[in-house]
Amino acid sequence: MKPYTRAERVSIQIQQAITELLARKMQDPRMEMATISGVRMSPDLSLAYVYVTVFGDKKRIRGALEGFQNSKGFIKKKIAPKLGLRIMPDLRFIHDDSFDEAARLDALIDAAPKGENREADAGEPDGSSGDPVE
Repeated sequence: MKPYTRAERVSIQIQQAITELLARKMQDPRMEMATISGVRMSPDLSLAYVYVTVFGDKKRIRGALEGFQNSKGFIKKKIAPKLGLRIMPDLRFIHDDSFDEAARLDALIDAAPKGENREADAGEPDGSSGDPVE
């Protein structure tokens, strides 16, 4: 089993700390439908990319990202003591659209013809492969 790198450990700590802060301390209504889906650190630990999933339309997504951006100083101040780092990484909040993309792909799969229909379409109308039988 591969041990975690320091950047991966710090990513996990930041995600847990922001998630806890979001649940207990954040009162901005723009961030109500937001969850932290992941954090990716730069190798030198100077920058944390915080991936945010927001349920709603584009206006709600934009509002949530603005709320996180406006609260960045407060968030850094609250989570810094939990991280034990000499320098607190800068936070960049990014909309995570992977759930939206997964839902879109699910809809495409559901709309695709089922297996029985594809087999009939691939062969001859009577279901045979077209090869003569001896």
